[in-house]
Amino acid sequence: MSDVQAVQPVQRHTVRTLVASQVAGGLGVSAAIAVGAVVVTEVFGRDDLSGLVQSAQVLGAALLAMPAASLAVSYGRRVGLGVTYALGAVGALIAVVATELQVFPLLLLGTALLGGGTAAGLQARYAATDLAPAGGRGRALSVVVWSTTVGAVAGPNLAGPAGDLASSMGIEPLAGPFLVGAVVLGLGALVILTGLRPDPLLTARQLGSASGDPPVRRRGVLRAGWTAITASPPAVLGLTTVVVGHTVMVTVMVMTPVHMTHGGASISVIGFVISVHVAGMYALSPVMGWLADRVGRVPVILGGVLILLASVALAGTAHEGHSAGLTAGLFLLGLGWSACMVAGSTLLTDAVGGDDRPAVQGASDLLMGLAAAGGGALAGIVVGTFGYGVLNASAAVLLAAPVIAMLIPACRSLSNTRSA
Repeated sequence: MSDVQAVQPVQRHTVRTLVASQVAGGLGVSAAIAVGAVVVTEVFGRDDLSGLVQSAQVLGAALLAMPAASLAVSYGRRVGLGVTYALGAVGALIAVVATELQVFPLLLLGTALLGGGTAAGLQARYAATDLAPAGGRGRALSVVVWSTTVGAVAGPNLAGPAGDLASSMGIEPLAGPFLVGAVVLGLGALVILTGLRPDPLLTARQLGSASGDPPVRRRGVLRAGWTAITASPPAVLGLTTVVVGHTVMVTVMVMTPVHMTHGGASISVIGFVISVHVAGMYALSPVMGWLADRVGRVPVILGGVLILLASVALAGTAHEGHSAGLTAGLFLLGLGWSACMVAGSTLLTDAVGGDDRPAVQGASDLLMGLAAAGGGALAGIVVGTFGYGVLNASAAVLLAAPVIAMLIPACRSLSNTRSA
């Protein structure tokens, strides 16, 4: 039996386990972040700080990306993913306490640790490619991304029932979604720690070398990842795509609930719009994976950029409160993110060697999270000073970066041809 045939059952089991954990992780994170900005506005009475909760969560996910990658390099995906999911559960519990006691710095700490759920969810997509054949990486990655749909769409709609549950327990109603997040993120950690056996990364390593030992590095994981990325123009394009796509999505999404609240929209209506947005992010990701494998990574990236441009045009011209244009814009915001995330991540994986992939993937998630955290932090200031429309226009400007990353290799090639 060939290695490819022998590994197929392991790959199927790996994807099934990752799918189960993603359902729980998507539910936990989306339930919490749907009300994060509203908690600051309603409980703490600070519109100007409303973007910081989302930024703390995104920053936490970014800062936990490299420790998760380091754990994966040393101990495999099971430990890396399981520990970060568990940290997310702890963070959600801290956020419950912070909301109840109205301690804003503690809320930021809790939501930063909640980012562990996001970090695990993002790196799970790469775990699906460890044993996948090159021609099927896009589909394997996209199935794991898609599986987040169930939990992520349901999460924001649990804001009302979670609030009722919290009230019945004598807790601030807006702390309810954080409480739900703690429980289901804990379940996600349990699924990974007990179910992800054999470990896909360790199995891939064993198939690729006689010893199966982790690669010996003379550099840190972050430096190794960055060096591998900068040495490959396709990797630079993949990195630029996921960083910009994620930053645009987070920057616009984080301030949408506040924009709607200013127009008198209820928390249930806000939850519905965010659910539509999350459906756009995940529901069609298998289509994006199929297209990335069949049509190519770069055409799907370009399509994702165009969809994101359409989304910020619709959202940026929508009035405060709820509107059909805003709902459509948020759906397209999620869809464009999906195209950029699936195709960009797959291109990044293709562009580097197997030994470098965990480090490259961790570095990518770190930079993606840092950029999105910065965008989220500035979003509240921009909206408070200039308005939601200017925020969307600023996001549109960022989308030039992936196009430039596509053009640079072509320009260099043309220049070399003329020189010759």
